[in-house]
Amino acid sequence: MRILSIATLFPNPVKPSFGVFVGNQMRAVVARGDIELTMVSPIGMPPWPFSTRPPYARLRDIPEVSEAVGIKVYYPRFTLFPKIGGDSNPGRIAGAVLPLVRELHKEKPFDLVDAQFFFPDGPAAAIVARALGLPLTIKSRGADIHFWGQRPRALEQMKEAAGQAAGLLAVSQALRQDMIDLGMPAERIGVHYTGLDREKFHPVERGAARALVSAMPNLGIWPEGPLLVTPGALIPRKSQRLVIEALAHLPDARLALAGVGEDEANLRALAKRLGLSERVHFLGLVGHDLLPHVLCAADVLVLPSASEGLANVWIEGLACGTPIVIPDIGGAREIVRDETAGRIAPRTPQGIADAVAQILAAPPSQVEVAENVSRFSWGVNAQNIVRFWKDVLDGNPVHVGEPPALAEAAET
Repeated sequence: MRILSIATLFPNPVKPSFGVFVGNQMRAVVARGDIELTMVSPIGMPPWPFSTRPPYARLRDIPEVSEAVGIKVYYPRFTLFPKIGGDSNPGRIAGAVLPLVRELHKEKPFDLVDAQFFFPDGPAAAIVARALGLPLTIKSRGADIHFWGQRPRALEQMKEAAGQAAGLLAVSQALRQDMIDLGMPAERIGVHYTGLDREKFHPVERGAARALVSAMPNLGIWPEGPLLVTPGALIPRKSQRLVIEALAHLPDARLALAGVGEDEANLRALAKRLGLSERVHFLGLVGHDLLPHVLCAADVLVLPSASEGLANVWIEGLACGTPIVIPDIGGAREIVRDETAGRIAPRTPQGIADAVAQILAAPPSQVEVAENVSRFSWGVNAQNIVRFWKDVLDGNPVHVGEPPALAEAAET
């Protein structure tokens, strides 16, 4: 199969961790050896002079094509109008992508056009697929449905693309239902769970991991006492403020925030106002090589997001043997099936604190915790998406909600 995949959320030479989970998936697909993948990751650039200013100035250094992220990726530019032009991005993306992919399609025809995020990628890929006369598939991941699905202009484009698509994917059963509730065709929506880099994310004895990360001066993590970690971008949707407020009810605990973002100043001010600055540490951007050590060192991973499809970091934390405290959102109940995985807690400081206290009082073993995600791997993830593409091209029904354990059993 020759697959043309379009993903605005994808690693690049300047931001190698951007959309790393999509990059991991596609590298695993290429590693199989039975798929010819052409990866196109459009880069949005505002008009001059804004393109010369942060955060866009660095993106000017991204080459038109590169293999720096482990596979060959094309990076065409499209015009971006920050904050005001989001609903109209699909048309500009398609306009930037089409000249390139027409030439590639002429040289060696594609079989299918794929989008790895529902908005703006899905409607843009739909335009490309119509222009090339090819079938279309689209994957949803969470924020694309929960945020853009509330914007009428974006939702109209998403539903039109869903109607055109021969197959759709969601990262959890719950997200699949959210797509159906928006009016997308249920019979064409399958569930495709995330993968996991099992070489990086696996249990390391918590005491040893804590000693390691506390010895790193660039992190400065405390060597003793209960440690909570909240990974992810510091943005309002991730709701780190609730964890800081919960810390007031957990007098012995410390909190490490692993991420950067626009909400950092507000979070620092909140910690100071509550008298918690000494117990809240901002780690900054933690690379994927260091993140497993931080997760293994933590007693609990807390992530009280307002919305998620199925967060990769839930799976990564559990794989490291760290129980999680998360709200009842997205695929939470598909992951936290019993108390060995952690707790599903209300999105309130007291609710979070109570859940954390329960875990700290009777912690499960790291081996027990990790067993909850034993069925996840990037190999299984790649096998499932390739099977999905084949089913679409063969005209077979989409496998609706098949758990990855079945594919893993078939693989082994």
